[in-house]
Amino acid sequence: MAKQVVPETERRRRRPTRQGTVLSEKLIVRTALRMLREHGSTGLTARRLGTALGADPSTLYRYFAGLDDLTRAIGEELMGRALDVWTATGEWRADLRALGQAIHASYLAHPQAAVLTASRVTGRPREIAVDETILGILRGAGFPDVDAVVVYHAFIDLTLAFAALDAGSLALTDEARAADEEMWQSTYAELPAGTHPHIAATARLLAGRMTHSAYPVVLDTLLNSAAEQLAWASARRYPDPAKTRKP
Repeated sequence: MAKQVVPETERRRRRPTRQGTVLSEKLIVRTALRMLREHGSTGLTARRLGTALGADPSTLYRYFAGLDDLTRAIGEELMGRALDVWTATGEWRADLRALGQAIHASYLAHPQAAVLTASRVTGRPREIAVDETILGILRGAGFPDVDAVVVYHAFIDLTLAFAALDAGSLALTDEARAADEEMWQSTYAELPAGTHPHIAATARLLAGRMTHSAYPVVLDTLLNSAAEQLAWASARRYPDPAKTRKP
């Protein structure tokens, strides 16, 4: 059974930790992000986190119901950081593109944390604020609610899927990642045209593209499709009188 989280007003320490800091949920999340960056997901334990904070590991359970609850808070933090650096322009496609890129970049700045959290739904305030923003952009642009939800679903899943995929590569050791990237030159580029004509014909182009994220291209494909969907919905809602007038 999960432990009961102590309310914020009751859980604050009356004195600093051994390192001279006062514990808070934000401090614990920031420290957890640093530990994930340095040690990977297997290195994030209550004991190690307590040591890094200069506090007894059991103190963490006054702020989080467990490590899974902390994982959700980490995911929320990455979402919130994206929203912090994003600015609305009022043009829905530009705003969604910029927000998607901000979310993608926020996760890639912490690849180990991204691999751990990209598939989670936190239900926390900053994540909810991102979802509210995306739906607000779509509904404000004129998408019917059914269409807005479909585009929102595709947009957020696409963004987080690429965040996890690209972060997975960044989370590899430098040697492993270099070996993967070199494969396009050492293996694919050497395949003979007689047996693999299509790969041989495009090998140079593949080597130039496959070490970069496809997220911007696929994001624009989604936004272009959504724009066509919006135009169709608008035409259905407000038909051109000249086209509907009887002769």
